[in-house]
Amino acid sequence: MKHTSLLRLLALYSLFSASFASATIFIAGDSTAARYDQADQQGWGALLQDYLDSTSAKVDNRARGGRSTRTYISEGSWQTLVDDVQAGDVVLIQFGHNDASKINDKRRARGTLAGIGEEWVDIDNQLTLQQERVYSFGHYLRKMVAEVKAKGATPVLLSLTVRNIWQADRIERGSGSYGWWSYQIAWETDTAFIDVTNPVANELEYLGLEKTAQLYVKDHTHFTPQGARLHVEKIVAALKGLKRLDIAPLLSEKGQSINADSWAWLRLPFPADKNKPSVFMIGDSTVRNGAADGANGEWGWGDFISEELNSKRFNIVNRAIGGFSSRTYFTQGQFERTLLLAKPGDIMLIQFGHNDAAPINDHQRARGSLSGTGEHKESIINLLTGKAEEVHSYGWYLRQMAGSATARGVRVVLCSPVPRKIWQGRFIEKKQNTYPAWAQKVARESGLEFIDLNTLVSAEYEKLGKRKVNALFADKHTHTSKEGAQLSAKLLASALRPMLGL
Repeated sequence: MKHTSLLRLLALYSLFSASFASATIFIAGDSTAARYDQADQQGWGALLQDYLDSTSAKVDNRARGGRSTRTYISEGSWQTLVDDVQAGDVVLIQFGHNDASKINDKRRARGTLAGIGEEWVDIDNQLTLQQERVYSFGHYLRKMVAEVKAKGATPVLLSLTVRNIWQADRIERGSGSYGWWSYQIAWETDTAFIDVTNPVANELEYLGLEKTAQLYVKDHTHFTPQGARLHVEKIVAALKGLKRLDIAPLLSEKGQSINADSWAWLRLPFPADKNKPSVFMIGDSTVRNGAADGANGEWGWGDFISEELNSKRFNIVNRAIGGFSSRTYFTQGQFERTLLLAKPGDIMLIQFGHNDAAPINDHQRARGSLSGTGEHKESIINLLTGKAEEVHSYGWYLRQMAGSATARGVRVVLCSPVPRKIWQGRFIEKKQNTYPAWAQKVARESGLEFIDLNTLVSAEYEKLGKRKVNALFADKHTHTSKEGAQLSAKLLASALRPMLGL
């Protein structure tokens, strides 16, 4: 029996590997992805083939205008698509623009129930004159994902394209909550996810209202071929950054020229409810480890802040990335991308330090910052990027991030880095004149709120003792287990709660 199962697995792996060398990439979606070839309207899916080598990858665009998840399935489009899917294929799934329509009317009857639950409503469909059970948006996505996986293919869920709707200098980031619900289903089903909305919105905000209007000639939802190009290039960049897909062999020369979104595989979150204030967290792997899935038993404290605060008043948005220092989070654009998600009244927790002591210049990561909080700097030719760079102090990078956030109306809380499990007798090692002290100095001199997480956690470790603290770590001394991350989150939340008025 064991040998039979192993042979089946090997056969499936061989089939996947062989078929992906000449894969079909299907698209299930609505008019924002469908082909139109009109001067005032084109869907992004019509341009995807340009970025793929036609000898090894075929795009089969099955997107249909006017469809919701519900009607795409009920009209038979989904079944036709999934019948044609083979092991090793990829299915891009993007819906939401039409799911907010009326559930029952004589014109389209295409709406779905809000959310991702398994509730339903029975109707006499006024359009089809048939009885129908209507489910939630999430229910229909689950069905699609499950059926693609059952064929040995790879589903990828996408958030919505951007609508040309502005408030002052900010463009709408998603119609309703459909992007967030797609994100939730991606996590629930362990499915790849591409955030289309926010990267495109960032670009459109750089362009400004007038230039963006030139990309949306027909209406605020449908874009020109140039607008389609902007969307599809963000999608290609993200596909190149998904670890579960090796799309590199399928790319055309144009596809190879697109800079990869190397962190797309992390499925970094974004605010779930635009009407609520958000608590953002930025930092390193001690805040969010890897893909925040507990790989190797390692967790960051940011993954448990939501349950510790236990409040529905805020979006909790953990945008920390493992391996980053204050310098690289700032210089590689991660801080800017996070700040563009924020609005006045939001809160940002900043915790760096564990990686800032790394080499300033090397061929691996080149991520170190200069010691201290001063204005001193060092000019280098970065061995990793090949570009000239001025490297500043740890405190300088903290000030840049805090200053930019404050200027946008975001409330900044600096945190000292959590301690490592390094003992000096019965006490956790506390070095003088290093990152915890420097973070506190920047907070004091800049008039920022400060949580001394290093001291709070160290004191708790010393109460527990070495034996119990060992169980709170998943590696030698830096990355915490789930229990260790929960302890750090509990201590931070106790300090944060009064700041938030909870």
